[in-house]
Amino acid sequence: MEKISLTIVDGKKMDAYVARPEMTTMGGIIVLQEAFGVNHHVKDITKRLADAGYLAIAPEIYHRTAPAGFTCGYQDFQQVTDHFNAITESGIREDIQVCFDWLKAEGVKNVASIGYCLGGRVSFIANAHVNLACAISYYGGRIVPTALHLAQFQKSPLLFFWGNLDLHIPNEQIQILNLELGKANKKFTCVQISDAEHGFFCDERPSYNPVAARESWALCLQFLKEHCPTS
Repeated sequence: MEKISLTIVDGKKMDAYVARPEMTTMGGIIVLQEAFGVNHHVKDITKRLADAGYLAIAPEIYHRTAPAGFTCGYQDFQQVTDHFNAITESGIREDIQVCFDWLKAEGVKNVASIGYCLGGRVSFIANAHVNLACAISYYGGRIVPTALHLAQFQKSPLLFFWGNLDLHIPNEQIQILNLELGKANKKFTCVQISDAEHGFFCDERPSYNPVAARESWALCLQFLKEHCPTS
């Protein structure tokens, strides 16, 4: 894995971590962090996607307010509150666009996004602004209500994962999102896992659910194969 620095439209720098596949690929993917920064878990996902044949990049989307390399523990949400609340739709659009452009310059044809927690919402926002091949969102908090207006602007197929035991995202919000996407005639798949909590994919959290993680990962890879092929 390598670390690179990208220049945003305002001239500021954003660090990102890159994992490259062993073979030449036509597929790229933007890996979007949880609220806790581009930590070990996010880097591991980036490497796993490279192992699956994708050129994967994980940008530090807190770069406007946090020092480069910022991460914190899963029990220390207070440390990320200011950075979390400073995220804006326009900033996300700029960050995703520069990652998209970098991937294209590296020669990939198809670009997808995948995000977890905060990154799940970012992935949804990204799909409204950038011509992605598809977008994946794991337990994306605050899509409803803060990003619901973007349902009508989604550009490509979406795959959502939710945990029915998630205390942070009520089922009512999921159904509202489904309704709005359906009304807008958007292509999406909604997977609700009955015994999963928030953060179920992360093996570094107490809420980790290994069966749900394995099953959702298999669905992710198939979804990417269908919509963002590597060859």
